[in-house]
Amino acid sequence: MLRAFLLVVVGLSGNPEHGELFHKWGATLAESAGKVGISKDRVVYLVDQKGEGDALATGRSTREEIQKALDGFAKTATAEDVVYIVLLGHGSAMGENVRFNLPGPDIGPADFNTALRRLPTKQIVFVNTSSSSGPYLAELSAPGRTVITATRSGAEQFATLFGGYFVEAFASAEADADKNQRVSVLEAFRFAKAEVARAYEREGLLATEHAMLDDNGDKEGSQEPAPTGADGKLAAALSLGSVADAAPLPEDPKLRALYVERRDLERRVESLRLLKDSMNPAKYTAELERLVTDLALKTREIRAIEGPRP
Repeated sequence: MLRAFLLVVVGLSGNPEHGELFHKWGATLAESAGKVGISKDRVVYLVDQKGEGDALATGRSTREEIQKALDGFAKTATAEDVVYIVLLGHGSAMGENVRFNLPGPDIGPADFNTALRRLPTKQIVFVNTSSSSGPYLAELSAPGRTVITATRSGAEQFATLFGGYFVEAFASAEADADKNQRVSVLEAFRFAKAEVARAYEREGLLATEHAMLDDNGDKEGSQEPAPTGADGKLAAALSLGSVADAAPLPEDPKLRALYVERRDLERRVESLRLLKDSMNPAKYTAELERLVTDLALKTREIRAIEGPRP
């Protein structure tokens, strides 16, 4: 029986505001794993430092702990299993030197390639959602590997939005394009990519991240993978999450609509915070104040209908 193994790594963030979001995304993904039947012994969740909401964290995101986790998977997984690796945080690139930033020594694509070669599984999904992640694709591309990066090159160095939407996709009915109650890796990629584009368009900004996917081992990657394309066939067949296991929305139609609207506002606040460095400071402050106010009013409206909490 096919089993999934999941390693979630939250690295250094660059600033506390970004770190809060990366930890939220990591905790959400680790929690989602349990809902879709991945047992605790097959989930490793590493963080740069424990914060609020990190109860599921199993250790610190050092290079040694990452290698230890992958070595553990290599001893336990079989050829028929799938290993998923998701990096959330900040990356950097100086010429050919590309790194995912960690507490202590950083980690690069060559380090991961060495560890991945020891895995016995026929299928590996490697997702680097950090800035400057593009060069990981060519380094890690190989038969049986689905490699996703949030950027197309190391030069795209601003904080990326891709990770939040990629994590969200696994519990989103919107991401489930074929409505089979499961979200494939390809569907998660396409959902996240579309949401990133919308976020930049809303703020009138030129996109500084362009996600890529490679699953045919040719080291090229594609921004538009598809089930029938050069890239996308393998990713379309692999699935981590089930929409049916997502937190249910209220049955009352009015309340359900308000919950959806609040979720959208929360997503927009997250996106705005990550786009801060790309925006005019005055515009950023005004837009953030507007969204936070709208979010507070929406929450008040929901509580008015639900009544006082017990």
